Amino acid sequence: MASCRIILADDHLMFRQGIKVLLETMEHLEIVGEVGNGLKLVQMARQLHPNIVIMDISMPGLRGLEATREIKAFDQNIKVLILTMHKDTKYLYHALSAGAEGFLVKEDADTELFDAIDVICSGGTFISPLLSVALTDDVIRMYQQGESGLDMDPLTTREREVLTLIAEGKSNKEIADLLFISVRTTQHHRANIMKKLNIRKTADLVRYAIRCGYISSA
Repeated sequence: MASCRIILADDHLMFRQGIKVLLETMEHLEIVGEVGNGLKLVQMARQLHPNIVIMDISMPGLRGLEATREIKAFDQNIKVLILTMHKDTKYLYHALSAGAEGFLVKEDADTELFDAIDVICSGGTFISPLLSVALTDDVIRMYQQGESGLDMDPLTTREREVLTLIAEGKSNKEIADLLFISVRTTQHHRANIMKKLNIRKTADLVRYAIRCGYISSA
């Protein structure tokens, strides 16, 4: 079996290390990088071009769904497996719309992770058994092709990054430093976001980000 190069992305260090130990028991799986931040994940994927990225949805810096979009924008050949505690199907639908090839609930990982990787490496789509019973192949293809109407967010990729960081409580200076842009550019993005969404208060931006799955309400 051909070697599969993997990046692990999860901000919970103990869980990430546990998954790493599990994957390293298989000779054909090679962990080429691990990270706990969405922004750093995108940078790492650009440098290493792995076969698969296994990532959580809830990460600081940049959420998993946005990281998926960014990775797919520069390399469609990188496969994405979302490994998450979220069982709500809205996260599954958003993940498929963002371009992920797999969605695995963490409590299924001990029995399904290797199958998920093999299916995705073979060009298929893997959905956690906890959720797959509600989906047909046609529905999965619809979300992957962006026909569901869920991916109608008016924001650009950069604006979604800024919104995520605003919702995490970052200041304009902190956002500028994290995204390597100027404070003035950050302010410009913030103004555009509020104009596009017809939102005037930061609290309402946070509520919008939670509703759209950019950050968790937990």
